[in-house]
Amino acid sequence: MRRLPPLNGLRAFEAAARLGSFAAAGQELAVTQAAVSRMVKLLEGRLGFHLFERHANRLTLTWQGRSLLPGLTSAFDAIASLAAQVGSQSAVPVMTVGVGPSFAMRWLIPRLVDFQTRHPEIEVRIAAGGAGNPIRPDWTCAILLGDGRWPGYHAEPLFSAELFPVCAPKIARALKSPRDLRGQTLLAVSHAPEDWPLWLEAAGVKLRPDAASPTFDNYALALQAAVDGAGVAIGLQPYVEDDVAHGRLVKPFPVTVAKDKAWYLIGAPSSREDPRFRAFRGWLLDKVR
Repeated sequence: MRRLPPLNGLRAFEAAARLGSFAAAGQELAVTQAAVSRMVKLLEGRLGFHLFERHANRLTLTWQGRSLLPGLTSAFDAIASLAAQVGSQSAVPVMTVGVGPSFAMRWLIPRLVDFQTRHPEIEVRIAAGGAGNPIRPDWTCAILLGDGRWPGYHAEPLFSAELFPVCAPKIARALKSPRDLRGQTLLAVSHAPEDWPLWLEAAGVKLRPDAASPTFDNYALALQAAVDGAGVAIGLQPYVEDDVAHGRLVKPFPVTVAKDKAWYLIGAPSSREDPRFRAFRGWLLDKVR
C-alpha cells in the first residue's frame, strides 16, 4: 500500500515553488492565497520538515524543498501528458516519442512530414528526453544515445555516433590540414567536453581548445553557431547530414572518430504489439537505411 503525502499539498507546494509565491499558485489552482499557504503547512507537518523559508515579500526554498521540486514537477508533467494521451485515444491514435532536443531538431523533426504522409491516422508527439530524464512511462518509445543498456526495455541499434569537425564554407577554405585549426574558434558542447580532445588526438594535433571558446548546452546550438560562421564545431553524425548535403556546413578533414555510444530505438517489450510502434519502427528503419 502506498503511503503518499496529501496530493493537494503537493500540488500547492509545486505551484508555489515554481511560480515563486502563494498568490500566483492560488491563481493557477483557482483557490485563495490563504488556502495554498494552509495546504503547504499541512504538507510540511506531514513530512516533518519545512519546504519554504517565509520572508516578508518572498519565499525561499529550503534544501529539502529544492530536492523535492524537480521530481515533483516531472511527476505532474507525466500525469498531465498521460491523461492527455489517454483522453485523445478515442479520436486519433497518439504516439509519444521521447528524444533528446538535438536529435529532434537536427534529424527527426525534418523527416516527420514523411511519416505523417504515410500514416495520417497516427498523431506523433515529441517529448524531451536526454541524459537527465532518459525514459518516461507515458512514452510509446524513445530514440536515445547510450550504450544499449536500458533495464526493462528493448533497445534496437539505429546509428553509430561519428565525430568530425564541421564549419561554414567560408571558414573551410582556410583549413587545409588539421593544424590550421590553431587560431580558429572551436565551439564546444558542455555535456560532451571529451569530443574535441578525442578528435584532435586522432588527427595527431596537439592543441587544447581555448577555455574562453563558446560553449553550448547541446549540439543543436553549437551546430547552428557553426552554420552562422561563429567557428568550427564537432559534427556528430547524424546531426549534420542535412547541412552537409545542402552545403550549409563543410567537413574539411577526412578524419572521423567513433564515439563510444550509439542511438537506439527503445521500447517496453509490450510495445512490439502496438500498431503505432510497429508503423513508426518500420518507417524509422527505412530512413536509417
